[in-house]
Amino acid sequence: MRCIFAIAGAAIGLALGGNAAAAEAGKCKVGRIAEWPLRTEYYRPVFDGAINGQKVGILIDTGSAMNLVRRSHTTRLGLTRHQAPGRSVITISGEQQAEYVHIEEFRIGEGVRKGWEVLVAGEGSFSDDIAVILGDDFFQQVDVEFDMAHNAVRLYETRDCDGVSLAYWATTEPAGEVPIESGSKIRLTVSINGQPVRAGLDSGSSASMLSKPDAARLGVTPESPGTVAGGCFLDGLGGRRQLDSWIGQFESFTVGNERIRNPKIRFADLWRNMAYTETGSRLPTRLAGQPDMLLGADFLRAHRVLVSRSQRKMYFTYAGGTVFPSNPWRGCSQPSSGKSTPNPLRKPAEK
Repeated sequence: MRCIFAIAGAAIGLALGGNAAAAEAGKCKVGRIAEWPLRTEYYRPVFDGAINGQKVGILIDTGSAMNLVRRSHTTRLGLTRHQAPGRSVITISGEQQAEYVHIEEFRIGEGVRKGWEVLVAGEGSFSDDIAVILGDDFFQQVDVEFDMAHNAVRLYETRDCDGVSLAYWATTEPAGEVPIESGSKIRLTVSINGQPVRAGLDSGSSASMLSKPDAARLGVTPESPGTVAGGCFLDGLGGRRQLDSWIGQFESFTVGNERIRNPKIRFADLWRNMAYTETGSRLPTRLAGQPDMLLGADFLRAHRVLVSRSQRKMYFTYAGGTVFPSNPWRGCSQPSSGKSTPNPLRKPAEK
């Protein structure tokens, strides 16, 4: 997907103190590839694109391993689905048989891709026009900045920037830094209650969430004092399976140089349905290597974040607001009133 862009030539000035540091900064080259204006009515990062001349919404979902077209939109867009033998898509809701569509022209920002074959998944239970999930495989070769306070996501290409902070906006005090793991998806280590927790940056998740077993490891269960029902959620592709969540009281949350005291963090049995069935077997196998926690759109909205795959670092500064909002959602067993459960794609109503 990176081939659809051309470097826009917007260079960024990077200032460092000291002769050696200044020399490193002088060699560092940063080119802005694209800037995508986000739709203000959505809570998660959604922007405009087009498929074969028809306007579509595109959700940036760093928690998804791959790019996808939502199944419910293929008919509206006149796309023919084809079976993808031997391939499947695994979401929080479980395993789905993969299909694919052929897109003649895909427009995203100023870029165009012709003849794109992309997988199809998701039932699309939300009443919106989000047709494309832009997954982590799109972002593995670029650095991406989430500036949701200014409704923008920006892509960069960097060269010779080892040892140089890429948080160019942090002029009054240094940005927080945390290493990210090599390989696919954005994985980093945070600390909860003084214990290391492996987290995944998941812009497609409306709320940050800790896995239920890891919450228990940290001393918090649904029965713990201060824990309340958090409500019901579906996976971001509009899955049919529902999972209950809880909101627990923790002692601390730390990422890089930022520490939050007494946070209330949502937790659920995130990976209960994350399993696949191998060829020739009828027994599902649990998908290994999942993170202990998801850092979702609520974390991104409270921070300005730059994920540098070139340096294997995440830079961030606090932008304001509550990092982990703790408003309960409707429970899975409760009938919908049409009022108590906001669409997790949309921004909450202003009070």
